[in-house]
Amino acid sequence: MNIVIVGLNHRTASLDIRERLSISEEKMGDALYKLTSDDMIEEGLILSTCNRVEVCAVVKETHRGFNAIKNFLATQDTGLSLEAIAPSLYIHSSSKAIEHLYRVASSLDSMIVGEPQILGQLKDAFDHAILHKTTGIILNKAFKKAISVAKRVRTETKIAESAVSISFAAVELAKKIFGNLNKKSVLLIGAGQMAELAARHFVGNGVQSITITNRSYERAVDLASSFNGSPVKFEDFPSQMVKSDIVLCSSGAPHYLINAEMIKEVIALRKNRPIFFIDISVPRNIDPEINILDNVFLYDIDDLQHSVETNIESRKKEALKAEEIITEEIVTFAHWFKSLDAVPMIVALKDRAEAIRQTELEKISGKLGDLTESQKKALDGLTASIVNKLLHSPLTVLKKEVNSTNGNMILETTRKLFELEELLSQTQEEKKKG
Repeated sequence: MNIVIVGLNHRTASLDIRERLSISEEKMGDALYKLTSDDMIEEGLILSTCNRVEVCAVVKETHRGFNAIKNFLATQDTGLSLEAIAPSLYIHSSSKAIEHLYRVASSLDSMIVGEPQILGQLKDAFDHAILHKTTGIILNKAFKKAISVAKRVRTETKIAESAVSISFAAVELAKKIFGNLNKKSVLLIGAGQMAELAARHFVGNGVQSITITNRSYERAVDLASSFNGSPVKFEDFPSQMVKSDIVLCSSGAPHYLINAEMIKEVIALRKNRPIFFIDISVPRNIDPEINILDNVFLYDIDDLQHSVETNIESRKKEALKAEEIITEEIVTFAHWFKSLDAVPMIVALKDRAEAIRQTELEKISGKLGDLTESQKKALDGLTASIVNKLLHSPLTVLKKEVNSTNGNMILETTRKLFELEELLSQTQEEKKKG
């Protein structure tokens, strides 16, 4: 029995392969059933996001378990053969699998280290597996612990505190200027991807209103509807700036859309209330001369990029602290996991010894003739004492050494020496039926 992970992500597979192997929420139940219907798979869970598809499973035998999962991935309705996806796959087992799981949950394996979405996606994958009853004691423990480790990483490090995207950095700068964005209004000039990301961050930080303008008014209307904002025609944006505390420009214009003379009028109409400009256009669409005006703050993409690079370095340092936490937590889980093998082994060894004792008692009782109750108790006590003393050392070693580097070898040796394989298999089957 072992924990394994087979998967691919943004570093190992192209977007085309990731998209084709992706499993939608609607199809997840069927996929989980298909995965765990393989005799080699004891427990199974599937994590499917835009950046990764991973199968985490408890398998009866490691190598055959890997093959079972690979075949499962290859037999999805993707049009991809195993040969086509194999070069993109990575495999992990035992403590390496747990390490990978903890790193994924803590966003150390993400495209952007520290991003918060992956933990929610992992929780959703766990919920699906629980709903469809494809996890058991081992994966339940592993994923609950992974979620706990991720929370600990976020609590004890600053891995998620600094902005690592241009759009998020723009919002963070706005917060530094105004302190609180709750009652602020935002004007977005341009309605592309950067503007959309910025809008999402602004809304997430509580801005009061968002107005969007674009040369294509229809696009402005579409984006504004996504954030409960207001569209404005492109030719009307100068007058809209009077009502805006923050202006983010991400237009594709080849020249300045905003100049110093325009902003002098805006500031006068605003009665010198501060206004914050963010120009993430290339080439720039806001004349840098406006920066000399009182109560006007302008940042361009170079300013933001420097902030992002500084924050990325900061997150890398925090990631080192997170790795230490994960290493510590892996040891704790590994001890628990190894103990799972020791407990049934100890029970099986005791059962085997007791069965032999009872068999031999029956044989000798027939030869000794009629025994008094006192004599029967004495004979039973004597044989039980002999068995217990013989088992004392083996059981003590099993309990003590199961978490050592030789733990697996000792368990395997015990299994073979006392011929416990059949007994252990019977116990496992009875648990399943129960």
